[in-house]
Amino acid sequence: MLGLTQSELAQRVGTSQPTLAAYESGTKSPTHRTFERIISAVGMEAVIEFVPKLTREDRRSLALHRAIALRLLEKPAQTIAKARSNLERMRSQNPHADGLLVWDRLLDLTPERLAATLVDPAPDARELRQVTPFAGVLSPEERTTVYQRFSAEAP
Repeated sequence: MLGLTQSELAQRVGTSQPTLAAYESGTKSPTHRTFERIISAVGMEAVIEFVPKLTREDRRSLALHRAIALRLLEKPAQTIAKARSNLERMRSQNPHADGLLVWDRLLDLTPERLAATLVDPAPDARELRQVTPFAGVLSPEERTTVYQRFSAEAP
């Protein structure tokens, strides 16, 4: 992401390249303090957030939206056009639904950013998926395949 070698990052952090390699491979775990030094060395900070666990319904919706996100990346213009059409229909049937306003802004994002939002497990994205304008993007057969795969894999 930043184009640094392990040796360059190790020098910034004040540790050794083999130590970073061990962290990356999972054979060794950094302490919280070391983790903070590593992320600080690349100009970032960690944010820990506690959120409710995904329910089965949340995971199922997420599985469906992963398939939609893939379609969005394959056929962005067609997928966004369908979502805009659905959004207009949803708005006409529910003129006071504030949740629909967020989708206006989201549909203006790049397909990559929009796809990332569709598969985000965060609570805000979970809520967005409850009023998704992407109905009809996948065929009934494609949806059935997603749901069957989910049922087979889900605990």
